[in-house]
Amino acid sequence: MLIALIADIHANMLALRACLDRVTALRAEKIVFLGDLVGYGAEPEETVKTIRSLHESGATVIRGNHDQAAFSARDDMNETARLAIQWTRANLSDAAKNYLASLPMTAEENGCLYVHAEASAPASWKYVTGPVEARASLAATRAAITFCGHVHVPALYCVSATGKLTAHTPTTDVAVPTGIHRQWLAVIGSAGQPR
Repeated sequence: MLIALIADIHANMLALRACLDRVTALRAEKIVFLGDLVGYGAEPEETVKTIRSLHESGATVIRGNHDQAAFSARDDMNETARLAIQWTRANLSDAAKNYLASLPMTAEENGCLYVHAEASAPASWKYVTGPVEARASLAATRAAITFCGHVHVPALYCVSATGKLTAHTPTTDVAVPTGIHRQWLAVIGSAGQPR
């Protein structure tokens, strides 16, 4: 099954439309949104409506930290993010906020774990920025492959059957064979606010 993974849209409808056009062109059979549908970008309401419609048609949608902040106060955001989320709250309907509040922190399907931040404590919003965080996330799940966003920079890690952790640098259009003898963690990067 070809699965399209999209993370960190941050209310960037232009980026979302481009991603969805690519999903259509590739004939992906499933879409998974790895959180942070809103925050920073100028079109939070339209973004939520678009993704909610796809969710109702079978897409998997996970809650991100900015989604959480859109309906509940958070005091651990930097000044830019805090100002952006205040604006986002004021520009989201109650229906959109309720939808974001209904989203799960994780989903497991077909041996894959989908989470916005990392698997050991999804609601703590820890970043997977290197091998230490990757190992903690991988140790927290039995899933063969964990997919996350949150960092905005793509990364790939695997743990062998002997416990050796290896970091890989993802390269566009270069396939990585994922055998059953390893456990994988893929940090997807950001569709709406790449860094």
